[in-house]
Amino acid sequence: MRKFVLAALGGTAAGVIAATQVAGPLLAEEAASKADVYEQLDLFGDIFERIRSEYVEDVDAGELIESAIDGMLTSLDPHSSYLSPDDAEQMRVQTRGEFGGLGIEVTQEEGFVKVVSPIDGTPADEAGIEAGDFITHVDGESMLGLTLDKAVEMMRGPVGSEIVITVVREGETEPFDVTIVRDTIKLTAVRTRTEGEAVILRVTTFNDQTMANLEAGLKEQVEEAGGIDKIDGIVLDLRNNPGGLLNQAIQVSDAFLDEGEIVSTRGRDPEDGERFNATQGDLSEGKPIVVLINGGSASASEIVAGALQDHRRAIVVGTKSFGKGSVQTVMPLRGDGAMRLTTARYYTPSGRSIQALGVSPDIIVEQPRRAPDTAAEEEEAQAARTRSEADLRGRLNNDSLSEDEIRQIEEDRAKAEAAAERREQDYQLAYAIDILKGLAALGPGD
Repeated sequence: MRKFVLAALGGTAAGVIAATQVAGPLLAEEAASKADVYEQLDLFGDIFERIRSEYVEDVDAGELIESAIDGMLTSLDPHSSYLSPDDAEQMRVQTRGEFGGLGIEVTQEEGFVKVVSPIDGTPADEAGIEAGDFITHVDGESMLGLTLDKAVEMMRGPVGSEIVITVVREGETEPFDVTIVRDTIKLTAVRTRTEGEAVILRVTTFNDQTMANLEAGLKEQVEEAGGIDKIDGIVLDLRNNPGGLLNQAIQVSDAFLDEGEIVSTRGRDPEDGERFNATQGDLSEGKPIVVLINGGSASASEIVAGALQDHRRAIVVGTKSFGKGSVQTVMPLRGDGAMRLTTARYYTPSGRSIQALGVSPDIIVEQPRRAPDTAAEEEEAQAARTRSEADLRGRLNNDSLSEDEIRQIEEDRAKAEAAAERREQDYQLAYAIDILKGLAALGPGD
């Protein structure tokens, strides 16, 4: 026992000595690092004073400091930035769901402004701006080299004013100009409708209204259909949804899951990581779900798609999503400004990060580009339509079917024609509805 105690004491003593020997160099290294930081801050002060006193024109000291802060933040990643008091208020307004502008979500890629997605029903959407477009000039002035906030500021302006943006698009040989009239952007977070026996939930953004809109819209559509048993399933359309609030993404995912992890976040310190789990209750009562995504689906949209995909709760259809797998925290600053800082990465339930990779669909379905219809094409299509026996005067009636059977055939034919028309208007959505129809035909347990 004495030997054991002595050995233990000896080990403790040795540990203390070793720690003392290591601590010395570590403390010295930390002190040297702090000295370097202070030297750099002194250098910043020297440059600031030199600019104020010797620059060819008078400069606004406040604007100069704001620019320095913004430069420091934007050097970290494309999503960290300084928000002036005006920008911070604009962001708060946008989160509530109404703001002025063009109606596009943008990011920065290699110094260029890139469209994440246009927002449904906005001036940019109606002007034909697409996810993946690069905006190179605004009213003839180059955007290259500007910070993202400065670029966004150039695109802002009074409601009703006109702006000309120059767009570079993949597949187009030359840049082209698009004229857009600025308007007040009122976001409807969720639009709902029924196509055939499928309920379509079109989620355009994740703001304060999203979960409430989705729940109310789904309930309304189910009631109009005559109950949950009367629908084949749900299409959750997240295409061109640039994201938004993390808590709303969690709530929307939870709406269709009974248990399990939805998303986890991990920051620099492992202790700061969080896990968010689903609670009991599925608004769709287990009905099949198809999630639609594309290159304009980002951030919160990817959280929802990734969670439902990992739990095999939904089939994900479309094209690869944007790939924004980081979490930004908005921190208020003195003077009513704010700092948007990337503080964590998020991970889907299986532990995968989608940062720069995106969510890969279970079934890849491209949206074909439609050429504009011309009058000649329409006439040609009309001429190609042939008359059938049913169109002939004095035709014989079909005597093998009852009136109810004939009516059913006509209804089925009308549904098929509506499906064909849907494929012309929105091929990806039509594909999603066909999947739900197929699953419904199989029935539970088949």
